[in-house]
Amino acid sequence: MSSFTPNDLRDAMAKLRWPLRLTRAGMLAETLVRAVWPLMTVVLLVLAALMLGLQDAVAVEVVWAAAVLAALAALWELVFALRRFRFPSRSAALERLDASLPGRPIQALLDDAAIGGDDTASLAVWRAHKARMAAKAAAADPVAADLRVADRDPYALRYVAVLAFAVALLFGSILRVGSVAGMAPSSAGLANGPVWEGWAEPPRYTGRPTLYLNDLTEAELELPKGTLITLRFYGDVGALALAETVSGRSAEVSTATAPAQDFAVVQEGRIGIEGPGGRAWNVTVRPDDPPQVDLLGPAKVSALGEMRLPFAARDDYGVEAGEARIILDLAAVERRYGLQADPADRAQIVVALPTPIAGNRAAFEENLIEDFSKHPWANLPVKLTLSVLDAAEQQGETAPQDMILPGRRFFNPSAAALIEMRRDLLWATTNAPRAAQVLRAVSYRPEDVFSSATSALRLKRIIEKLELRTRYGLDEDITDELAEDLWGLALELEEGVLADALERLRRAQERLQEAMKNGASDEEIAELMDELRRATEEYMQQLQRQQAQERAQGEDGDQQQGDSMQMTQDDLQRMMDRIQELMEQGRMAEAAEALQQLQEMMENMRVTEGQPGQGGKSPGEQAMEGLAETLNEQQGLSDQAFRDLQEQFNPNAQVGESDGNEGRNGGQGRGESHEGQNGQGEGSGEQRGERGEGGSEGPRSSEEGLAERQRALRDELNRQQGRLPGQGTPEGNAAREALDRAGRAMDEAEQALRNRDLADAIDNQAQAMEALREGMRSLGEAMAQEQQNQQPGQGQAEADRRADNRDPLGRDQSNSGESSSDGPLNLGQGDGGARARELLDEIRRRSGETARPDVERDYLNRLLERF
Repeated sequence: MSSFTPNDLRDAMAKLRWPLRLTRAGMLAETLVRAVWPLMTVVLLVLAALMLGLQDAVAVEVVWAAAVLAALAALWELVFALRRFRFPSRSAALERLDASLPGRPIQALLDDAAIGGDDTASLAVWRAHKARMAAKAAAADPVAADLRVADRDPYALRYVAVLAFAVALLFGSILRVGSVAGMAPSSAGLANGPVWEGWAEPPRYTGRPTLYLNDLTEAELELPKGTLITLRFYGDVGALALAETVSGRSAEVSTATAPAQDFAVVQEGRIGIEGPGGRAWNVTVRPDDPPQVDLLGPAKVSALGEMRLPFAARDDYGVEAGEARIILDLAAVERRYGLQADPADRAQIVVALPTPIAGNRAAFEENLIEDFSKHPWANLPVKLTLSVLDAAEQQGETAPQDMILPGRRFFNPSAAALIEMRRDLLWATTNAPRAAQVLRAVSYRPEDVFSSATSALRLKRIIEKLELRTRYGLDEDITDELAEDLWGLALELEEGVLADALERLRRAQERLQEAMKNGASDEEIAELMDELRRATEEYMQQLQRQQAQERAQGEDGDQQQGDSMQMTQDDLQRMMDRIQELMEQGRMAEAAEALQQLQEMMENMRVTEGQPGQGGKSPGEQAMEGLAETLNEQQGLSDQAFRDLQEQFNPNAQVGESDGNEGRNGGQGRGESHEGQNGQGEGSGEQRGERGEGGSEGPRSSEEGLAERQRALRDELNRQQGRLPGQGTPEGNAAREALDRAGRAMDEAEQALRNRDLADAIDNQAQAMEALREGMRSLGEAMAQEQQNQQPGQGQAEADRRADNRDPLGRDQSNSGESSSDGPLNLGQGDGGARARELLDEIRRRSGETARPDVERDYLNRLLERF
């Protein structure tokens, strides 16, 4: 049984020394906060007001009154603090610390046994109890102070004071507190005579600081226009007087001696304070130039009618706002048909100009983007005026610009007729009978105009409503309602609501043909071409699903296969690329003919996922084969660039100097001349045509040809990236990132070729090939991940096809991009092994020739290290 002695009690209390001190300090902080928070609130509010200079913005009498109220409040708060403040005692701190512990062990340590003092067993139990209490007390932690005074400050005035003081620290100055001293009545000041103070506060938008006139020693003063001058005269009234010619006010002798003077600088002149200690300044006004705005070019219009108008605005201090005003140019309107009537009174179009949300507005360029397709003036002559405003409310504007108000163009004849009648109805309500008559003529044979009975019924209801309202009079609300109905029906006819992919494809083709006939803009044609691509992809997907169902059901699929045309997605993509290229070159007749051919082919087409005879291939296999072909072509370009680099340093090379020469066309013409002459082998006819029939064009022509081929290869890679499967998977994303790197390397290689820097071009081409291999490897992993859910044996045919792929050095190169330059050379028997040994021997021989340039030898050594 353990015993507890007085020494143990002293030791236990000694361990409580620091927890007790910290608890007592927290209690002191609580008492101070609860006692002085009202006083600190008043002090912080007064300091914030003085640091912000509020005393300079009001009359002296207001400052005195505020000072008296602040002093009374501070005195009352000081009395309140003294009455509430009590220094915490040690016993109170010990009590709080004990209350934070379970069982109140400290009180137990200080207690004595009330009974059983003569009983040894009772004393032993009591000592054991104290030992346990001592152990609990030793684990005591300081009690945190409770500084919350929300119950005493329900309106959070203390936080208001802290916030005001923080604002004063950011935007005020502690030096401005001293200005209040001069406002207090002083016998010394009166003895020294009258005094004055003055401030010059430029407009806030100029960003210039306020000047204290008493500190200025120069007689010349340059101020922005609109600067506010504030003067205060102290002492006997009339001892000091103001004389100024900068405000434009008429001279008033009765107010020249007033104690408070406030006026704005609007012109050059003089400011003088006459009397004891007076001063004078010659003021030069810094002009505030009006803002300026300019159009940067004509408005660009999208296929859907959205206008993008570039403009630039500038001002010496910053543009505050701007607007575009559009009015109808009635004199330029061709007054025919529904436009013969006098137009209804319609307000001008006013649109706010966009301004930068952040940053400097002194000079900026923006685009006004609006859609006026629904406005009655759409596609009619108007006059456009841009105007901007600065902080001084000065305005700058452009001269009225003549333009056609952009609006959506409707290529469907029925939709265009509805839009024209809508415009006539909004132009003047007197056109209502004629509009109803024309609409009835349009809908005379609805089966020839509308693709659905719903559209015909909608137009019929609109005509009936228009005729009924015309009989009883059209108001503005009914006119707007009819115009909205006509707009919705026209959009339905133009865009269609059919779910069938083939109908959408035909509609997209017709809209593109109509746009080319009507001379649409490049932006409109580009958007319609994108719509055709999307419709074609949707139709191809629907056709693929239909064929898959036919193969699963086994219903006369072979017969349909033989009766219809087979096309791959690559074939369609190439045809549409050709159509877009013809349109960009302005060859609209050829583009229309090619579009017609595409339309005829799509009418009776059967899509295939692979080449004929290879069986069906998944999109991943198609992408893999396309990337493998791109890699081989890039390898050929790199070989040709290396051959040209050799020719630069060895111009005397002859035809067939090395039997292993692959030629300029990347492995398709062995033995071709280094200078572009045709050798004994089989050359590329296309390249012969580029160089001429009998000779070469020189190095510059060769490098330009390489650059063009590199650019074509980059375009092909872009097309393949758009059809890459595995979207959203980690492997698919990795493949896309790798192909992005390959594309950037190809761009740099093309630029290097145009700059005749073959060494740099070869390095970039090597990076492109490495990125292509990495992308193919990631794509292969994505395909393998998908094949895990397939039945066994489905990937066997793919593995067989990849096994036959070999690179020029005889190494295995799978479609997934594995091996190739990272794999071992095939130095065994056969054509591949012999070819690899010949190349290595030739590289070693040339790297050992000291007469060769250092750049070529460095490249050859890198090849040896790599292979």
